[in-house]
Amino acid sequence: MYKRQAGDTATEELARAVDELERDHAQARDAASVLHSAQEHLRAAEREHELRVTAQREAAVRAAARVGHRERLEGERAALEEELVQARGQAGSVAARAAQLEQSVARLTDAADAARAAETAARRLKETDARLSDAAFRAGFDTPQAAAAALLDDDAHRALQRRLDAWQHEEAAVRAVLAEPETAAAAHLPPADVAAAERTAEEAERRAREAASAQDAAARRCADLDRLSARAAAAVRRLGPLREEYDRVARMASLAAGTSADNERRMRLESYVLAARLEQVAAAATVRLHRMSSGRYTLVHSDDRTGRGRSGLGLHVVDSWTGRERDTATLSGGETFFASLALALGLADVVTDEAGGVRLDTLFIDEGFGSLDEQTLDEVLDVLDSLRERDRSVGIVSHVADLRRRIHAQLEVVKGRSGSELRQRGTRS
Repeated sequence: MYKRQAGDTATEELARAVDELERDHAQARDAASVLHSAQEHLRAAEREHELRVTAQREAAVRAAARVGHRERLEGERAALEEELVQARGQAGSVAARAAQLEQSVARLTDAADAARAAETAARRLKETDARLSDAAFRAGFDTPQAAAAALLDDDAHRALQRRLDAWQHEEAAVRAVLAEPETAAAAHLPPADVAAAERTAEEAERRAREAASAQDAAARRCADLDRLSARAAAAVRRLGPLREEYDRVARMASLAAGTSADNERRMRLESYVLAARLEQVAAAATVRLHRMSSGRYTLVHSDDRTGRGRSGLGLHVVDSWTGRERDTATLSGGETFFASLALALGLADVVTDEAGGVRLDTLFIDEGFGSLDEQTLDEVLDVLDSLRERDRSVGIVSHVADLRRRIHAQLEVVKGRSGSELRQRGTRS
């Protein structure tokens, strides 16, 4: 036998090659039958991948916000611990400090009661002194001390009693003598000096009138003092509710002005109202800032204290690259520009919503584009283009030459010897 050949290849090898090709063809046909479903699975997997990437970014933003919230809570806890230390003072605990303060209040209350008792005693002593002076004056003494000095002790009283007894015996003896005829004859002698006696009587009456007048004046003064005391007490009772009302209004005023100790963040009432609106503006601005910064930055409202110890109208930026919250003053020039632009657009959205659907159809942006790199400039212009797609007009005032090829409708100011001219350029492709 001899082998049949086709060209340089044996027939058996060609048969094997045909079998292999038929198997490969069958496998390719089977693979082609599942190609459509594989492509569908691939597209579904790509959509799921995009959703997971978006969810990952949102989770990063929430994590950054929670880190900032935790830091604020830790700061508040430190402040509360400091206030606790101040409230405790040198005592071992707040309860011990409170007990010390209660003891101090009790001592002050006792001191106040003692002071009122001393005042009452002094007033009674003054009234007693006045009555004592009147009694001494009516008794014929110039001062109460003189009357006290004239007061006799027991020995002197007994001596005077003995003298009185002696005078009574002597009076009886004198009466007996007066009853004698010789004494009766002496009664017919010239009378005593009546004028001198009358002058003495008139002097006594004058002194009695002066004493009565002084007593009446003192009684009138006492009545006037009683009346004034009653009026003062009534006025104090009337002022009590007014004082309480004033204290309440003053507390509310200081709380609204941010000067009250109860207002921990020293936030004015108008700042508190504006802070709520600022949160809305920051939320609306974040939508565009997130796009301008390629998902890096998010604006959040901050109520941390700023200048003069007040708070309520601060803005911070959350950097998703670092996961930290920081002040907007740390942004670069370009970042500050597109953050300001995002805020302006957010404010326009909030005004539109609050004005019952009234739109802000025209927006002008003056300079600031020169501080942006090419990628950021493209992202900012994409955001502005999205505004124009919503039937809004956006005007840009800039000296950046690169914007000429990006802006279709242009108004160019050309300087000349006779002044500046306005030149309109048509739409470019």
